[in-house]
Amino acid sequence: MSRIYLSLGTNLGDRHANLEHAIDALREGTGVSSDIEMARGILITHISPLYQTAPWGVTDQPDFLNLCIAAKTDLSPHDLLACLKTIETELGRETAVRWGPRLIDIDILFYDDLIMQNDRLTIPHVSIVDRAFVLAPLADIAPDFIHPQTNQSIKIMLDKLDQTAVTKLPHPFFADHTRIMGIINATPDSFSGDGLDGNIAAAVAQAIQFAADGADILDIGAESTRPGSRPITADEEIARLIPVITAVRAATDLPISVDSYRAPVAEAALNAGADWVNDVWGLRMDDGMAALVARAGCPVVLMHNRSQPKEVAQEAALGGRYVGSTYDNLLADVKCELGKSVTLALAAGVKKEQIILDPGIGFGKTVAQNLELLNRLPEIKAMGYPILLGTSRKSFIGYTLDLPPDERVEGTAATVAIGIERGADIIRVHDVKAMARVAKMTDAIVKR
Repeated sequence: MSRIYLSLGTNLGDRHANLEHAIDALREGTGVSSDIEMARGILITHISPLYQTAPWGVTDQPDFLNLCIAAKTDLSPHDLLACLKTIETELGRETAVRWGPRLIDIDILFYDDLIMQNDRLTIPHVSIVDRAFVLAPLADIAPDFIHPQTNQSIKIMLDKLDQTAVTKLPHPFFADHTRIMGIINATPDSFSGDGLDGNIAAAVAQAIQFAADGADILDIGAESTRPGSRPITADEEIARLIPVITAVRAATDLPISVDSYRAPVAEAALNAGADWVNDVWGLRMDDGMAALVARAGCPVVLMHNRSQPKEVAQEAALGGRYVGSTYDNLLADVKCELGKSVTLALAAGVKKEQIILDPGIGFGKTVAQNLELLNRLPEIKAMGYPILLGTSRKSFIGYTLDLPPDERVEGTAATVAIGIERGADIIRVHDVKAMARVAKMTDAIVKR
């Protein structure tokens, strides 16, 4: 398959929705001509942050929102162009003045190292070297890509341009609806009973089902973090994890998050096709993790964690819970320690818009502390970052309702609804279909 880079722009109507619809069309194959089925033709691998840019060419028009996409395709350049034009038409684009307002604009920037020019198509895209609004988002996902004509990297070309009219925006795709992160456990000992123990076929089947059930992101981990779990080595983690990520990446284009706190594991996962890093120790366990995330330019989840094995109490039916966790001031301490993780990230060169915070429900907190933290989630939200909430089937639900993990779906639903109302942007869940419905209904109430 060929590596391609696309540019998307819009300045009419609901600009965020226009971009989301275009990305969905690329992913789902909604724009299908008579002889081209895009679902088999384009695999999105990376999406840049969003940029707001002053109009270019015709200046008397609204500002644009722009982003870039990296993808793989088995379509020829002209078939790819036909697909993109079909999407533009189906989304409602009409013939416009050159460089004038437009509902959606999707351009091919690069197609491998191809250089071509004819009446229908020019690759690389003409004048890209002069356009900061294209190079800025492209530099976020492919800074070292070499322009086959200038022989310069994207970053070098961008650094030569005036970027004052180009503004990066924080996490554009969280405001309108809650994102669903589906949990895939490549472990033999998951607390929730869904560990796949390296069964690649089962992991792929679960990923495909999660996509059908409404997942936006897949979170794949290979080391159990349940209270009282046994740590494994990085080599064991890589051996379990990488075959699963590789297979899932080939089966779906949903973003993949790697659930690991070890930099070598995360690096191997990113190289195998993962898109996010979900660090349950908030960059504090491995000194190399922050630098890795900065180099990768990927989203990173920084979780609060005070897990101590000596504070774990076990009960056969309900599992492990923390009983001895002490805080001077629960919310103040959690915010302070999350702030330290953020500082580590920023100092290493991680950009603010890459960061997502997780309050760490269930990690080094008693049942009562988990309930309080969930209720006071707006105090974490006030730190200014998107929030990931992971409450699914956890023991604080089990101990509250006196139920084992496989009977906690209603309790999880209550935490999801309250969490969204309190400001959660992403929910990390085992029961994707049910929780996607809970999230959709809650969004209809609180995110109108």
